[in-house]
Amino acid sequence: MKQLFLLDPSITFLNHGSFGACPKPVFDEYQRLQLELENEPVYFIQKKAAVYLKKAKEKLSKYIGCQPENFFFTPNPTVAINTVMRSLNLQPGDEILSTNHEYGAMDRTWAYFCKKTGAKYVRQTISMPVVSKEQLLEDFWKGYNSNTKVIFINQISSATALIFPVMEICKKAQELGLITIVDGAHVPGHISLNIEEMNADFYTGTLHKWMLAPKGSSFLYVKKEFQDDLDPLVVSWGYDNEFIAQTQFLDYHEYQGTRDISSFLCTPKVIDFLEENNWKEITENCKQIVLDNYQRFCDLLSTTPICPITKEFLGQMASIPVRTDEPQKLKELLFEKYQIEIPVMPLNGDFYIRYSINAYNSQEELDRLYEVLKEIIASTNLIKI
Repeated sequence: MKQLFLLDPSITFLNHGSFGACPKPVFDEYQRLQLELENEPVYFIQKKAAVYLKKAKEKLSKYIGCQPENFFFTPNPTVAINTVMRSLNLQPGDEILSTNHEYGAMDRTWAYFCKKTGAKYVRQTISMPVVSKEQLLEDFWKGYNSNTKVIFINQISSATALIFPVMEICKKAQELGLITIVDGAHVPGHISLNIEEMNADFYTGTLHKWMLAPKGSSFLYVKKEFQDDLDPLVVSWGYDNEFIAQTQFLDYHEYQGTRDISSFLCTPKVIDFLEENNWKEITENCKQIVLDNYQRFCDLLSTTPICPITKEFLGQMASIPVRTDEPQKLKELLFEKYQIEIPVMPLNGDFYIRYSINAYNSQEELDRLYEVLKEIIASTNLIKI
């Protein structure tokens, strides 16, 4: 399916996880909507956008397992979490329990919030390598105490690519009366998702990663009992509007002033593309390639797998521990000399080469990465064996 994507054919692209990749039919729809906006901006923004947005939300709601009135689109999960964070009424000494596997932008977001409020962000250590789901859960809940008020957790870690057992965490958190916020940036289009079944209080995910939407398309789901307490990140025409168009929740957060929402409006085309191309089967094939190659790369780099090599912990990407003192130099060498786009991810003082596999990738590309790493090991001191 490589010909359906806009990626530069001269690059071995093994980094879908960072910003995704948009297929041509979806990108064509994106540009069509942008042209329609520019042809008659007033009519589009004031009339057509709402109709298109309703259709997009109805289509997406079925895909992610929630009602359309309970979420709104955002450019990315960082905007979503900032919106939630600013509406939490936490007091000095209250704690947000998280893990030491969260996305760096989220760690910074919570550090900012805690500096302002006196709350405490707890990055609970998850033992590595992960041995089992039970061990991971045990590690996580060691961070809980009577001051814990909020759980914040990624469903798939960006740096380690680990799938976290958020269903179990949300269930126990509800029993303890805790607010649950789930960062599912890597989830939609990657692993199955049913937000209502998960029962998280807040959930954010992207469409522009594994769902293949144009850049800048994400969403924030909010359980009904929290909706009226959620302040808008940007105050605009929907705030304190005497003529409520939908609900206070949607008026506050969907009317954000003049902006191009074409990436949001592409959602029906995105989902049609996935369904027409039997994407569930494609993702299963990609996941199998990830599993089949993981131990092989660990053996090459003389490192240990960070988890059991199963679909319980790994999806369409995997992170291989690598011993290096110059991770940025290693990443740049892979790209500049060998034209391989792949991240070297830092986390807690360790580094990981994370490969992503999607429909446009092949086993031959992973074979090329393997041979290139072999050459780097033999000819440089960037990787320690």
